[in-house]
Amino acid sequence: MQIICFEDARVNQLVPIIQARPAYAVTCASLRLVDRLKQLVAGPLQGSSLSGSVRSYLTLIQKLDYELESAEQAFGGSKWPSEDDGLLIVNARLVPRVALDDVLVTLGGETESCCVVDAEDGSVLIARWTAADLAAKKAEYATDSRQSVVDFLTEQSLSLPKRSAEASAFHWPHDVVAWHMKEMRESIEWRIAHGDYKQTSDGVFVGEGVSIGQYAAINTDDGPILLENNVKVGPFCYLEGPLYAGQGTRVIEHSAIKDGVSLGHTVKIGGEVEASVIEPYTNKQHHGFLGHSYLGSWINLGAGTCNSDLKNTYGTINIEYGETKIATGMQFLGCFIGDYSKSAINTSIFTGKVIGVCSMLYGFVTSNVPSFVNYARLFGQTALLPADVMISTQARMFARRNVTQRECDKQLILDMYAQSEAEREATDQYTL
Repeated sequence: MQIICFEDARVNQLVPIIQARPAYAVTCASLRLVDRLKQLVAGPLQGSSLSGSVRSYLTLIQKLDYELESAEQAFGGSKWPSEDDGLLIVNARLVPRVALDDVLVTLGGETESCCVVDAEDGSVLIARWTAADLAAKKAEYATDSRQSVVDFLTEQSLSLPKRSAEASAFHWPHDVVAWHMKEMRESIEWRIAHGDYKQTSDGVFVGEGVSIGQYAAINTDDGPILLENNVKVGPFCYLEGPLYAGQGTRVIEHSAIKDGVSLGHTVKIGGEVEASVIEPYTNKQHHGFLGHSYLGSWINLGAGTCNSDLKNTYGTINIEYGETKIATGMQFLGCFIGDYSKSAINTSIFTGKVIGVCSMLYGFVTSNVPSFVNYARLFGQTALLPADVMISTQARMFARRNVTQRECDKQLILDMYAQSEAEREATDQYTL
């Protein structure tokens, strides 16, 4: 069977957290959809092939960083998927929860074509096409091939018999934090059950080369703590489960990491952090509070940077995405910061703020911040941040982590600059 993980038109609602990565690579509760699909292909769905259908500027990134061919390339010389064993198409916005595995295995084994539709927005979440039904659609596509094959089959999936399933999708960035809080404990327990870890104390599981400094306070009442290979925890730290720290992460001395935190690999983390997701290569190694937030990769938060995740009224938080205002229903909600953005010392980020990719923050962040800007309203300065400046910054960051800057990395900066132009035009306040 062929499996295609596809991005649909609603993926842009997840800006800025998906500008530098396919939607299937967003981490939630330490898990990513792309990894879950690969594990299924290697296990219960062994023999299946996996490919991706993503925004065009991410196609090379998909191949190099996630080792997936584009769906069209996976079809080989044909413009149509192989009809031998049928097809399973999976929305890249699916929440990568542990329960999803059984759903995908069950649908993959269906002998009749069927579809799982999002109850909230009517989009296709998962569709199973049998070989016979797939073959029957080939002639129809041949007469009207203005769409891509994946778009065509996704649209046609809406006419298939509907199935109910325990599958949900991210609709907006704050959904990632909401699902993270719900799923974190189960995700860590799944990792422990399926990994090779040593239990050093009650509820604490570690890989090779892990060290925990003196006078650490450990609390696993609400879930386990999992530290991957070569994680280093400094002295006088407070660690509270459920907690996940990826390989090579460093927890700075006197840190308090609590209430469900997921740290990617090669992260430096310090200060007080709670209920947040932090992608690989991001630094927040100084004092300051971060809560109920999502940070992309290659971000650096300067010393004293803090965010608010609770209104003074203790009410639920509304959040703005462009011109759309959403009532989240969440009492605790922090910020969402796109890849490559930085904050200066003592930056204060107000509740529920959205910061684009490749921006620099100074002072008080009282409004959403578009991508590629210097945001310093406190000092009366707001200016564009040219792409070439960020390419040079990227090179210096990569060198510090012994990462080679590739042509595709530089091109990604240029592509994100072009993709985010509408954000800056909408605010109409940034000048060179």
